[in-house]
Amino acid sequence: MARKIAEAGGVVVIGIGRFGKSLADELERDGVQVLAIDSDPKRVQDLAGRWTHIVEADGTDLQAMEQLAVGDFSRAVIGIGNNLEASVLTAFVLTKLGVKDIWAKAITASQGEILSQVGVTHVVRPEHAMGKRVAHLVRGRMQDYIEFDDGYAIVKMRPPESILGRTLAEAGVRGRWGVTIVGIKSEGQDFSYATPDSVVHDGDLIIVSGERRRVEVFSDAD
Repeated sequence: MARKIAEAGGVVVIGIGRFGKSLADELERDGVQVLAIDSDPKRVQDLAGRWTHIVEADGTDLQAMEQLAVGDFSRAVIGIGNNLEASVLTAFVLTKLGVKDIWAKAITASQGEILSQVGVTHVVRPEHAMGKRVAHLVRGRMQDYIEFDDGYAIVKMRPPESILGRTLAEAGVRGRWGVTIVGIKSEGQDFSYATPDSVVHDGDLIIVSGERRRVEVFSDAD
Protein backbone atom coordinates (compact mmCIF):
# COMPACT_ATOMS: atom_id res chain seq x y z
CA MET A 1 0.00 0.00 0.00
CA ALA A 2 2.72 2.48 1.02
CA ARG A 3 4.65 1.99 -2.23
CA LYS A 4 1.53 2.67 -4.26
CA ILE A 5 0.97 5.91 -2.35
CA ALA A 6 4.59 6.91 -2.92
CA GLU A 7 4.39 6.08 -6.63
CA ALA A 8 1.28 8.28 -6.88
CA GLY A 9 3.27 11.25 -5.56
CA GLY A 10 1.91 10.92 -2.05
CA VAL A 11 3.29 12.35 1.18
CA VAL A 12 4.17 10.57 4.40
CA VAL A 13 3.10 12.43 7.54
CA ILE A 14 4.72 11.25 10.78
CA GLY A 15 2.97 12.46 13.91
CA ILE A 16 -0.74 13.16 13.55
CA GLY A 17 -1.47 15.53 16.38
CA ARG A 18 -3.32 18.75 15.70
CA PHE A 19 -0.76 20.02 13.16
CA GLY A 20 -0.22 16.72 11.36
CA LYS A 21 -3.93 15.97 11.23
CA SER A 22 -4.78 19.37 9.76
CA LEU A 23 -1.98 19.05 7.22
CA ALA A 24 -3.02 15.55 6.16
CA ASP A 25 -6.62 16.70 5.77
CA GLU A 26 -5.57 19.56 3.49
CA LEU A 27 -3.31 17.34 1.39
CA GLU A 28 -6.03 14.80 0.74
CA ARG A 29 -8.54 17.58 0.10
CA ASP A 30 -6.17 18.75 -2.63
CA GLY A 31 -5.98 15.25 -4.11
CA VAL A 32 -2.64 14.22 -2.58
CA GLN A 33 -2.57 10.73 -1.06
CA VAL A 34 -1.26 10.48 2.49
CA LEU A 35 0.48 7.77 4.47
CA ALA A 36 -0.11 8.83 8.09
CA ILE A 37 2.11 7.34 10.80
CA ASP A 38 1.79 7.72 14.57
CA SER A 39 3.06 5.76 17.56
CA ASP A 40 -0.13 6.26 19.61
CA PRO A 41 -2.42 3.25 19.04
CA LYS A 42 -5.53 5.03 20.31
CA ARG A 43 -4.96 7.99 17.99
CA VAL A 44 -4.44 5.66 15.04
CA GLN A 45 -7.60 3.73 15.91
CA ASP A 46 -9.66 6.91 16.30
CA LEU A 47 -8.50 8.23 12.91
CA ALA A 48 -8.68 4.95 10.98
CA GLY A 49 -10.06 5.44 7.48
CA ARG A 50 -9.63 9.20 7.51
CA TRP A 51 -6.82 9.25 4.94
CA THR A 52 -5.47 6.96 2.22
CA HIS A 53 -3.63 4.86 4.80
CA ILE A 54 -2.80 5.22 8.48
CA VAL A 55 -0.54 2.94 10.48
CA GLU A 56 0.79 2.65 14.02
CA ALA A 57 4.58 2.80 14.02
CA ASP A 58 7.51 4.58 15.63
CA GLY A 59 9.04 7.15 13.30
CA THR A 60 12.38 6.84 15.09
CA ASP A 61 12.60 3.11 14.30
CA LEU A 62 14.64 2.70 11.12
CA GLN A 63 13.59 -0.90 10.57
CA ALA A 64 9.89 -0.08 10.97
CA MET A 65 10.17 2.79 8.50
CA GLU A 66 11.98 0.54 6.03
CA GLN A 67 9.19 -2.03 6.28
CA LEU A 68 6.66 0.72 5.52
CA ALA A 69 8.65 1.70 2.40
CA VAL A 70 9.02 5.27 3.68
CA GLY A 71 12.23 5.54 1.68
CA ASP A 72 10.14 5.35 -1.52
CA PHE A 73 8.59 8.72 -0.73
CA SER A 74 10.18 11.90 -2.04
CA ARG A 75 8.32 14.10 0.50
CA ALA A 76 7.76 13.68 4.21
CA VAL A 77 6.41 15.82 7.03
CA ILE A 78 7.38 15.43 10.70
CA GLY A 79 4.51 16.75 12.79
CA ILE A 80 5.87 15.76 16.20
CA GLY A 81 7.16 19.17 17.34
CA ASN A 82 6.65 18.85 21.10
CA ASN A 83 9.24 16.06 21.45
CA LEU A 84 12.63 17.30 20.26
CA GLU A 85 14.39 13.95 20.59
CA ALA A 86 11.73 12.08 18.64
CA SER A 87 11.59 14.81 16.01
CA VAL A 88 15.37 14.81 15.49
CA LEU A 89 15.62 11.02 15.43
CA THR A 90 12.77 10.81 12.93
CA ALA A 91 14.52 13.35 10.72
CA PHE A 92 17.70 11.27 10.95
CA VAL A 93 15.78 8.13 9.92
CA LEU A 94 14.21 9.90 6.94
CA THR A 95 17.57 11.18 5.70
CA LYS A 96 19.04 7.71 6.22
CA LEU A 97 16.29 6.29 4.01
CA GLY A 98 16.99 8.87 1.30
CA VAL A 99 13.88 11.05 1.57
CA LYS A 100 14.90 14.26 -0.20
CA ASP A 101 12.21 16.77 0.76
CA ILE A 102 11.67 16.78 4.53
CA TRP A 103 9.39 19.23 6.34
CA ALA A 104 9.27 19.42 10.12
CA LYS A 105 7.32 21.31 12.76
CA ALA A 106 9.40 23.20 15.31
CA ILE A 107 8.26 24.90 18.49
CA THR A 108 11.30 27.16 18.95
CA ALA A 109 13.98 28.73 16.76
CA SER A 110 16.69 26.59 18.38
CA GLN A 111 14.71 23.42 17.65
CA GLY A 112 14.41 24.56 14.05
CA GLU A 113 18.17 25.06 13.80
CA ILE A 114 18.83 21.57 15.15
CA LEU A 115 16.37 20.03 12.69
CA SER A 116 18.03 21.87 9.81
CA GLN A 117 21.41 20.50 10.86
CA VAL A 118 20.18 16.90 10.71
CA GLY A 119 18.79 17.20 7.20
CA VAL A 120 15.36 18.82 7.41
CA THR A 121 14.93 20.97 4.31
CA HIS A 122 11.93 23.01 5.49
CA VAL A 123 11.32 23.99 9.11
CA VAL A 124 7.81 25.18 9.96
CA ARG A 125 6.95 27.14 13.10
CA PRO A 126 3.14 27.35 12.79
CA GLU A 127 2.44 29.17 16.06
CA HIS A 128 5.16 31.75 15.36
CA ALA A 129 4.03 32.27 11.78
CA MET A 130 0.39 32.62 12.80
CA GLY A 131 1.31 35.14 15.48
CA LYS A 132 3.20 37.29 12.97
CA ARG A 133 0.35 37.05 10.48
CA VAL A 134 -2.31 38.07 12.99
CA ALA A 135 -0.13 40.92 14.25
CA HIS A 136 -0.05 42.35 10.72
CA LEU A 137 -3.77 41.91 10.21
CA VAL A 138 -4.61 43.56 13.53
CA ARG A 139 -2.85 46.71 12.36
CA GLY A 140 -5.92 47.61 10.33
CA ARG A 141 -5.69 48.00 6.55
CA MET A 142 -4.37 44.51 5.70
CA GLN A 143 -6.94 41.74 5.24
CA ASP A 144 -4.55 38.90 4.49
CA TYR A 145 -0.79 38.56 4.83
CA ILE A 146 1.80 36.01 3.66
CA GLU A 147 5.51 36.37 4.41
CA PHE A 148 8.19 34.21 2.80
CA ASP A 149 11.55 33.20 4.27
CA ASP A 150 13.52 35.78 2.30
CA GLY A 151 11.56 38.71 3.76
CA TYR A 152 9.24 38.99 0.76
CA ALA A 153 5.55 39.54 1.51
CA ILE A 154 2.24 39.47 -0.35
CA VAL A 155 -0.78 41.18 1.19
CA LYS A 156 -4.43 41.80 0.44
CA MET A 157 -5.42 45.24 1.68
CA ARG A 158 -7.53 48.34 1.30
CA PRO A 159 -5.68 51.00 -0.73
CA PRO A 160 -4.37 54.21 0.84
CA GLU A 161 -6.33 57.34 -0.08
CA SER A 162 -3.34 58.91 -1.82
CA ILE A 163 -3.55 56.51 -4.78
CA LEU A 164 -7.33 56.58 -5.29
CA GLY A 165 -8.72 57.82 -8.60
CA ARG A 166 -5.34 57.78 -10.33
CA THR A 167 -3.61 55.27 -12.57
CA LEU A 168 -0.88 53.30 -10.90
CA ALA A 169 1.62 55.04 -13.14
CA GLU A 170 0.37 58.45 -12.01
CA ALA A 171 0.36 57.42 -8.35
CA GLY A 172 3.96 56.22 -8.68
CA VAL A 173 3.44 53.35 -6.26
CA ARG A 174 6.58 51.46 -7.21
CA GLY A 175 8.77 54.55 -7.24
CA ARG A 176 7.47 56.01 -3.97
CA TRP A 177 7.09 52.88 -1.87
CA GLY A 178 9.10 50.20 -3.69
CA VAL A 179 6.15 47.78 -3.86
CA THR A 180 4.08 46.40 -6.72
CA ILE A 181 0.29 46.26 -6.96
CA VAL A 182 -0.32 43.02 -8.82
CA GLY A 183 -4.11 42.77 -8.61
CA ILE A 184 -7.22 44.88 -8.04
CA LYS A 185 -10.71 43.77 -7.01
CA SER A 186 -13.66 46.10 -7.33
CA GLU A 187 -16.86 45.37 -5.44
CA GLY A 188 -18.88 42.61 -7.09
CA GLN A 189 -16.05 41.68 -9.48
CA ASP A 190 -13.21 39.18 -9.54
CA PHE A 191 -9.58 40.16 -9.06
CA SER A 192 -7.92 41.42 -12.24
CA TYR A 193 -4.24 41.83 -13.01
CA ALA A 194 -3.02 45.38 -12.45
CA THR A 195 -1.27 47.38 -15.18
CA PRO A 196 0.28 50.88 -15.13
CA ASP A 197 -3.04 52.16 -16.55
CA SER A 198 -5.19 50.51 -13.84
CA VAL A 199 -7.12 52.90 -11.60
CA VAL A 200 -7.79 52.13 -7.94
CA HIS A 201 -11.11 53.33 -6.52
CA ASP A 202 -12.48 53.72 -3.02
CA GLY A 203 -13.85 50.37 -1.82
CA ASP A 204 -11.43 48.33 -3.96
CA LEU A 205 -9.12 45.65 -2.58
CA ILE A 206 -5.57 45.36 -3.87
CA ILE A 207 -2.89 42.65 -3.84
CA VAL A 208 0.52 44.13 -3.05
CA SER A 209 3.91 42.40 -3.20
CA GLY A 210 7.36 43.48 -2.14
CA GLU A 211 9.97 43.50 0.60
CA ARG A 212 8.23 43.09 3.96
CA ARG A 213 9.17 46.43 5.49
CA ARG A 214 8.25 48.34 2.34
CA VAL A 215 4.86 46.62 2.25
CA GLU A 216 4.31 47.57 5.89
CA VAL A 217 5.14 51.20 5.18
CA PHE A 218 2.79 51.22 2.19
CA SER A 219 -0.02 49.69 4.28
CA ASP A 220 0.33 52.59 6.75
CA ALA A 221 0.33 55.30 4.05
CA ASP A 222 -2.47 57.87 4.00
